[in-house]
Amino acid sequence: MIVNRENLNSVYTGFKTAFSQAFSGVAPSWGKIATLVPSATKTEDYAWLGQWPQLREWIGDRHIKNLQASGYQLTNRKFESSVGVPRDDIEDDTYGVLTPLFAEMGYAAASHPDELVFALLAAGHTTPCYDGQYFFDTDHPVGSGVVSNNLGGSGTPWFLLDNSRPLKPLIFQRRRDYALKAMTDEKDEAVFMRDEYRYGVDARCNVGFGFWQMAMRSAQTLDETNYAAARVALMNMKSDEGRPLGVKPALLIVPPSLEGAALKLVQAEANAAGASNIYRNTAQVLVCPWLS
Repeated sequence: MIVNRENLNSVYTGFKTAFSQAFSGVAPSWGKIATLVPSATKTEDYAWLGQWPQLREWIGDRHIKNLQASGYQLTNRKFESSVGVPRDDIEDDTYGVLTPLFAEMGYAAASHPDELVFALLAAGHTTPCYDGQYFFDTDHPVGSGVVSNNLGGSGTPWFLLDNSRPLKPLIFQRRRDYALKAMTDEKDEAVFMRDEYRYGVDARCNVGFGFWQMAMRSAQTLDETNYAAARVALMNMKSDEGRPLGVKPALLIVPPSLEGAALKLVQAEANAAGASNIYRNTAQVLVCPWLS
């Protein structure tokens, strides 16, 4: 192949097509537990997380809830993946063998939010949220007392979430979406010094926590007793004023090692004792390899 601008653009189009097709073919899971928040600046402030937007009867003046300066902020991070293609591969028409590499790059880019979101969920028992406590903790301040959303245990962790609301338990903050770019100009340093064309994908984003009241963590055995305890604890969540928050457990997230236990718990017609399974279809099961 003659290496000129037209042919380089054609090669890039082929790489980009492979990238885009693989990217669009991924069905990521992060949207089930994280709200997409578009970002317009380097750092976003989530002071509003200290307030639940509940309605009250209007008697007298409106009751204005001031946004508390919780100090919970998310600063966007930059991520990239790049590859160099020797000019000789273009010239010798052997660049086609690289097409699967760009397809895999598209898959990796589409899956990257899953990696970030579920890694944060897994680290929730050691990572602070907006109230200064760990997201999964035993002493979140509520009103004049404390509330737990961590049931403890020393086994493999599993998670029960309410993901039915517009605001999910986690946040995916996106400043710049994933996109493939190329450096193929003959004046580029890499082309001149190394006879190499460079292609790469990059993005700016970050992940964080929303309302801890919508998520429960347990490292106890995943069985009927502990699942019931997690459901009751979530449904009993209240506001600082003591009003029920209406949390509805809907998503059971487990690593691959707990897939069988999770499916038996919420899909089997009978429980371990042979009686009717009263928890059948009470939650969807999400088996997450990122929790392994």
